[in-house]
Amino acid sequence: MTLTITLFGILAALAIASALVTILSKHPIRSAMGLVFHFFMLAGLYLTLSAQFIAALQVLVYAGAIMVLVIFVIMLLNLGDEEKLKYKIDPKQIMGIFLGGAFLVMLGTIFATNISGAGYNPEIAIQNGTAQALGKELYTNYIFAIQAIGLLLTAAIVGAIILAKRKLN
Repeated sequence: MTLTITLFGILAALAIASALVTILSKHPIRSAMGLVFHFFMLAGLYLTLSAQFIAALQVLVYAGAIMVLVIFVIMLLNLGDEEKLKYKIDPKQIMGIFLGGAFLVMLGTIFATNISGAGYNPEIAIQNGTAQALGKELYTNYIFAIQAIGLLLTAAIVGAIILAKRKLN
């Protein structure tokens, strides 16, 4: 096993552990910090896959800007009273556990069949991980999706402005 594969396995295990901390923690700030750690582990995974641009964006956008917003929302909501959050078994949770288990079985099957790593070429991965290659792919093959997302975000911003103006009057 090479150093890259070993590092990928360590980062993947830490990413799974931090995701579990994020989901299972009862304290909202601890959960948010677990999510920040998870974002950094994902950036490390991107680096092992030679996607430097995506790793930098992961750290700047998600671990930086989005998580600051999440922490501010948690602080503003003042989620300190944990007695109100009693645990009740819900059919949605049972379905979620079932679907999560099915997803893990599918992932295990995929990893078991592709354990040899055939088809991975590091030189091609380095070329595809640049900002130029990513932009070319997005704006040639996925232009409709990019414009649909832009339209959706514009509609969300206009809706937020209308709702904010309605509360001021």
